[in-house]
Amino acid sequence: MNIHEYQAKELLKQHGVTVPPGSVVNTPAEARAAAKAIMDAGGEMVVLKAQIHAGGRGKGTFTSGFKGGVKLTRDLDEVESFARQMIGNVLVTKQTGPAGRLVRKLLVADAPEIERELYLAVLLDRATSRPVVMASSEGGVDIEEVAAKTPEAILRWQVDPAFGLQPHEARRIAAHLGLGGALLNRATKLILGVYRTWWECDASLVEINPLCVIKTRDGGQDVWAVDAKVGVDDNALFRHPDIQAMRDEEEESPLEVEASRFDLNYIKLDGSIACLVNGAGLAMATMDIIKYYGGEPANFLDVGGGASVEQVTAAFRIIVKDPEVRAILVNIFGGIMDCNVIAQGIVAAVKETNLKLPLVVRLEGNNVEAGKQTLAESGLTIISGDTMADAAEKVVAAAADQQ
Repeated sequence: MNIHEYQAKELLKQHGVTVPPGSVVNTPAEARAAAKAIMDAGGEMVVLKAQIHAGGRGKGTFTSGFKGGVKLTRDLDEVESFARQMIGNVLVTKQTGPAGRLVRKLLVADAPEIERELYLAVLLDRATSRPVVMASSEGGVDIEEVAAKTPEAILRWQVDPAFGLQPHEARRIAAHLGLGGALLNRATKLILGVYRTWWECDASLVEINPLCVIKTRDGGQDVWAVDAKVGVDDNALFRHPDIQAMRDEEEESPLEVEASRFDLNYIKLDGSIACLVNGAGLAMATMDIIKYYGGEPANFLDVGGGASVEQVTAAFRIIVKDPEVRAILVNIFGGIMDCNVIAQGIVAAVKETNLKLPLVVRLEGNNVEAGKQTLAESGLTIISGDTMADAAEKVVAAAADQQ
């Protein structure tokens, strides 16, 4: 589950990470009031940041023609003007796609003088099943760009999960970033706080880009998390009702939101062949073989190993709501799953949705004969696939006929 930047900063602050003072607003008048409060406290400049679940906001463009989802200003009238052109308008960035995202709220925060921009992240290294801290002296740009051009600039520090990140390790990471002298202890505390945020929130990613050395109002220096991104493992949300409450369904695909209500793993894609599969590995293989035969998958949809008739029916309802779908492939291997349950769900779903699209079904495994009999006796027009290859070839051909 992704959360907004302002929410990510709330979690970081709870774990001892210094973030710029600020508040989230919903109207231009609230933006002006928030900026005035920052300036009354001694801030000279504020930043307005569009709150959407996408990166590249600063370089984005609103469909109205207004440029930039991140704006700096020292003027309260300009704060209100910027907010008026951002709130309620659609921002298009390199991550949103051409449809863009509607900006419903802004983060108004103190914008101190920045002396250096760095990069810091904590994520799971799936190759070693251990946490890894990634740090680079080159922040403020895409880490993929840094990795491609100057990979030696990125430090990857493996953490033993039995002990967690230790202070001496955090100091070494700080030293790699060139944060010595008076900044060493501040940076060490911040790095430890970022790691604690990742660990205690069951995050899949905590990314600070940029992590900034800023000039304080008394002329000194400090280290602040100026921007932040946090993704949380969906499977751990039951342990974090406070984080679950941060979910913004308006930032998610309506079909993905509906799927989550039935515990279905659904991701919308750009193709025309819908897939309904049990098991993530089989789902990936199914999408691969569709592409092999010249088709394009319209979704990733894993109903899991123990799906009910109700879940299968819900899955079909979600599939047929996608206007790009031209054919459907059901590919089930019944290990734990009872193929007849899937067959019953297919029959119920086709009748409920009055399905007109071509439907190809391949069943194998537990109670498969009963499942095939249920489909055969249903009176429905269903194309049978004997193997994955056979089913994929048939569904690609059926989708082509619907163009």
